[in-house]
Amino acid sequence: MKDRKYYNVATDNFPLLLGSSPYKPKQLYALGTLPAPTQTNERRNSTGPVGIAMVGTRRPSASAAELCRRLVFSLRGTNAVIVSGLAQGIDSLCHEAALEAGLPTIAVLAQGLEANIEGSRGELAKRILNAGGALVSEYDGAFESRKGTFVRRNRIISGLCQATLVIQSKATGGALITADLCIKEGKPLYAIPGEFDNEVAAGPNNLLDRGIAKPIFIPESLSQVLGLPKANGIGLTELSAIGCNLSPNAIALFKQVNGFRKTFNELESEFDFNTNTLLAILTELEMAGLAHTEDNYQFQFNGAV
Repeated sequence: MKDRKYYNVATDNFPLLLGSSPYKPKQLYALGTLPAPTQTNERRNSTGPVGIAMVGTRRPSASAAELCRRLVFSLRGTNAVIVSGLAQGIDSLCHEAALEAGLPTIAVLAQGLEANIEGSRGELAKRILNAGGALVSEYDGAFESRKGTFVRRNRIISGLCQATLVIQSKATGGALITADLCIKEGKPLYAIPGEFDNEVAAGPNNLLDRGIAKPIFIPESLSQVLGLPKANGIGLTELSAIGCNLSPNAIALFKQVNGFRKTFNELESEFDFNTNTLLAILTELEMAGLAHTEDNYQFQFNGAV
């Protein structure tokens, strides 16, 4: 990216969650437009951008492009920022899907921002910048990547994000390093399950088998599993303005689960309401347009962020 001017990001203005991460670098260089810092690890208490790390193998399956596209497109209309490492394979497919979906995306590099990026990756980097995204690195100038810098890059990917999703990975690989860092930070980790004899499903399946990652069975459910509400929904402020005043219990429950899909049993276990009170709250939220259900068992909550 020698034809563009990069800048040194102030340490008190690191984007997303990086400023509060134990893995934040001593310095961060950037090209393009960075999202604002997120002040809390609790996404539901913030209306700002939400970093979602999407990582995986450099040699994915033939269906990986469609899988990445469906996962990323499920996040349209939310405050998600797609973060990955601009590597061939899953990383690039997720960046490309973000560009197609109109979502902001950040590529974390294992080299300086003036170092050459060859081939299709270089073209993708230019497209990210042209679309208003960003490239970031902890390395100055034309510093060339080497083996250890890729591992260090992964800690920045995790540090930026609210959650990490491992899409495809062999039994070992950089995506699993990012997953380990995510767990050490106490952040949610997700993985896409695959066939038992599929080499690129070995990594995610192992994470799921060990119980340290949660599964994403249907790509279109990603936003609901992450709890990312759609930005164009009706909100509590709008309801109050038109004279629709919810009960304190309904407001408390909605603020906690907005963006999520929850079963009735899950709601009963997460809140201290008795069955009749919970049913009344759900009816109240449905009438206000903040929740809907097709089977009276599983409820989708969505309001403006």
